[in-house]
Amino acid sequence: MSETESTAPQVFRDIAPLQQHLQEVRREGRKIALVPTMGALHEGHLALVRKALEVAEEVVVTIFVNPTQFGPSEDLASYPRNEEADLQALGKLGKFTIFIPAAEEMYPADFSTFIDEAKLSKGLCGVSRPQFFRGVLTIVGKLFNIVHPDVAVFGQKDAQQAAVIQKMVRDLHFGVEILTHPTVREEDGLAMSSRNQYLSNAQREEARALSKSLFKAKQMVEEGVCSTDRVIAEVTHLLSQHRRVRLIYAQIVDSETLEARREIVPGKSLFALAAWVDQVRLIDNIQL
Repeated sequence: MSETESTAPQVFRDIAPLQQHLQEVRREGRKIALVPTMGALHEGHLALVRKALEVAEEVVVTIFVNPTQFGPSEDLASYPRNEEADLQALGKLGKFTIFIPAAEEMYPADFSTFIDEAKLSKGLCGVSRPQFFRGVLTIVGKLFNIVHPDVAVFGQKDAQQAAVIQKMVRDLHFGVEILTHPTVREEDGLAMSSRNQYLSNAQREEARALSKSLFKAKQMVEEGVCSTDRVIAEVTHLLSQHRRVRLIYAQIVDSETLEARREIVPGKSLFALAAWVDQVRLIDNIQL
């Protein structure tokens, strides 16, 4: 067997053979890490995979566009998909396992059981996307039960998602360690996202305003500003100068509880925002 073949990722599309493979992994005493993705992989995803490779002997990367986290008018049908490119990108990182199930494998026709979280998921993105976190928690819970990982890696760009998953793990005793990797950004500061592919050059230029406004907020706090209203007002003003940008929310919350803060506590506060850039919905956040 050549070196390329020996390090090539193993691809599974059905649950049963994946679980059989992982049973053997556990018998050998190897630690398992899980990296859930929806594909259209970019450097942000690959950073999560590299982190997983550092902390575990066996890494399972999932590629699945999860239908239950999309609302009726959202972009499920048009969400970027490029399995060939994803496999090529992952194949350069080493030997690990890839799980690419069909929707019917994860959600049989009679599927009717969901996981809901009633506190952390209700603010921020949960206001405008009420179905989103129920879908996320359900698919992540299913993946935890299928893979039984020791650790799972998520991105800080999706800070609310990571916090809600951490809460589910604590509340339901999943026994999975959750690691959060810092947001990976483009050279111009834009947070990496699969939805960036939707942006035209003109929209991309406008989208930079999201990260620039967050960096300004961080600068204000470092200079001693602790007023939530003052910092949010400055960010809102900066974004209002970009005609393609329509703010969905801009909030400063506790980094752990996601509860709104009246005063900023440096090191314990998160500035999270979401905005439309024309028809493209983007999110970003920064620790203050």
